Amino acid sequence: MTGQPVRASGGRPIGILGTGSYLPAETVSNELVAERAGVTPEWISAKTGIHRRRYAADHEATSDLAVAAARAALADAGIGADRLGWIVVATSTPDQPQPATACLVQHRIGATGAAAFDLNAVCSGFVFALVTAAGLLSGGSGARYALVIGADVYSRIIDRTDRRTAVLFGDGAGAVVLGPVRPGYGLGGSLLTSDGALHDLIEVPAGGSRAPASEKTLADGGHFFRMRGRAVSDYVLAELPRAIGRLLAAHRTDPASVDHFIPHQANGVLLAKALPELGLPRARTHLTVAEHGNTSAASIPLALDDARRQGVFGDGELLLLAGFGGGMSLGAALLTWQDGHRGP
Repeated sequence: MTGQPVRASGGRPIGILGTGSYLPAETVSNELVAERAGVTPEWISAKTGIHRRRYAADHEATSDLAVAAARAALADAGIGADRLGWIVVATSTPDQPQPATACLVQHRIGATGAAAFDLNAVCSGFVFALVTAAGLLSGGSGARYALVIGADVYSRIIDRTDRRTAVLFGDGAGAVVLGPVRPGYGLGGSLLTSDGALHDLIEVPAGGSRAPASEKTLADGGHFFRMRGRAVSDYVLAELPRAIGRLLAAHRTDPASVDHFIPHQANGVLLAKALPELGLPRARTHLTVAEHGNTSAASIPLALDDARRQGVFGDGELLLLAGFGGGMSLGAALLTWQDGHRGP
């Protein structure tokens, strides 16, 4: 946990200079998902609060979505790709096991001077990547700007007959450009936690070194995403309020001073249960889950970009970002918004 503003090596605080996102063209209705999963559209809406989601086209991989979001964020920030020092892609659905999807993004956007790597904290990945990239900018490397992307294509790893998972997930990508902002703005306190004892609550059991791809793993469906939904919900309802309370206390932040809450868009019904327990009396919660579904690491930057483009963030307002997912992992960060979202 950190409780002080993140500062670049030159002493200026680090914040978000631009945002961008990308959603595939194909909208997938509850009717279509329900037919495959053996449920009704009404059941999906009642259990998840999701009405539709997007699926990547056959020719689209995670890097394609990430590149589109990256270009939008760079254009929004007015920063050329050649000025980036770091590219961090949060994903649990990379194009391939190696190389890192971030390296494919680096090549395609022309960020020849940037170091690029992936980070996998599943649905918490964007917050983990955001905090990591901010730390790298403050570490004396001389780099001024970083690109942080959350991108996932879960339509490729879900069993579309499994009603526990198939009804939840969609595809998408969101990105932010990090760099120096004015004093008093930018990233402040953060909290990142993991509980490996709960690693089996969310998993793709096959395809790695323990269970390499084989005829048996394919026949057993080991390459599909699996989730123990009730146990995951119990974890979120217990740990999310606790983590947010710890973060705010460590940063000496009054919960009533949080203006905007941007959570991982896991499940609309789950979020509705969690929100009253968070103790954020004035915060406006930004939700895109009904239209996007659960887009894993992409969900927070997608919601952030959607809200920013609606013009709802005011200069100096305090944002709280919080993600939770496989591992089990949980990440939260405070950000004081700089109006105009450009560097000094």
